[in-house]
Amino acid sequence: MRAYELMIIYTADTDESSVQTSINKLGEMATEAGGSLEKIEKWGVRKFAYEIKKKSEGFYVVLEFVAPGPLSEIERSLRLADEVIRHKFIRLPLNEAHRRGLDAATV
Repeated sequence: MRAYELMIIYTADTDESSVQTSINKLGEMATEAGGSLEKIEKWGVRKFAYEIKKKSEGFYVVLEFVAPGPLSEIERSLRLADEVIRHKFIRLPLNEAHRRGLDAATV
């Protein structure tokens, strides 16, 4: 299993319930792929350093996953979602995964 971190920036006008629905859907997708959603951090609305898609602020969410392989279906759904301004999916190095308590993460 590998550890992944996903940062998503939703439009600032997206309400909390829509964000939670989206997070629940992503968790279900991870489970279907044989993984699990381990941690959710909602950072709230923050101002951008520069405008992105004519927006000056967004709602930040950081998720941590453990999965057997790349979660390409999640990546695809985020690219298609209108309320998502940006997202970044990274695979955590083993020492960082261990530091965060994602010990199921092995090569």
